[in-house]
Amino acid sequence: MRGFPYDLDEPPRGVLGLISLHVDETVEADLRRYLPAQGTKLHVTRLRSGDTLTPGSIAGMKVGLTAAAQLLPPAASFDVIAYACTSGTALLGAEEVHEQVAAGATTAAVTDPLTAGLAAMHTLGLERIGVVSPYVADVAEPLCAAFDAGGVAVARTLSFGEEEEARVARIAQASVAAAAREVAQGGGLDGLFLSCTNLRTADLLGPLTAELGLPVLASNQVLAWHMLKLAGIAAPAALPLPDGLR
Repeated sequence: MRGFPYDLDEPPRGVLGLISLHVDETVEADLRRYLPAQGTKLHVTRLRSGDTLTPGSIAGMKVGLTAAAQLLPPAASFDVIAYACTSGTALLGAEEVHEQVAAGATTAAVTDPLTAGLAAMHTLGLERIGVVSPYVADVAEPLCAAFDAGGVAVARTLSFGEEEEARVARIAQASVAAAAREVAQGGGLDGLFLSCTNLRTADLLGPLTAELGLPVLASNQVLAWHMLKLAGIAAPAALPLPDGLR
């Protein structure tokens, strides 16, 4: 076989990594919808997690985070790697998550839905929010405490009381919208947060923001926004955002 010379292209910019739970059926599709097709490249790895999300199953994820990051392409020069579990970050701690991810892959930055959510809320000047969570109380409550600790008061909450991830991914969007309306009733809120990367919210954000007159944020939306922000890339129109985040 005769050899043939070749050139190498310069490394692309906008190289993004995603560490998704192996039971998550929503976040990867949402990010591919939200991120610009031109100017970004998304690599995905999976982290083994339990079929149910409990404090115990979340604690078990910690030991696999670095190994999951190591399965991202080692030759890629990542601008940002995201760990896609909102409640997992709240229970493990964002700093611990970021350290575990950075130990497994070379990246300029690490983010997660909790860190991204707080960044978005502070950018918008939100001080009092309502939260909709799919999970049981011992998973949902640490997230609310983390928002409080981050300087954003959680004034009202609703939960679907679910712990099976297969069911979370199939919660009807009409149910999510109804819960958001219920939390918003009574006023006194600056915004809403729909928690969980496995919850289907992409088609609800724009309509609910317009209907309720409040910024409606969600895990995958703020995660995509923060990844792009950290990478220095403008958010596309396909990413539904309140005006203050553009």
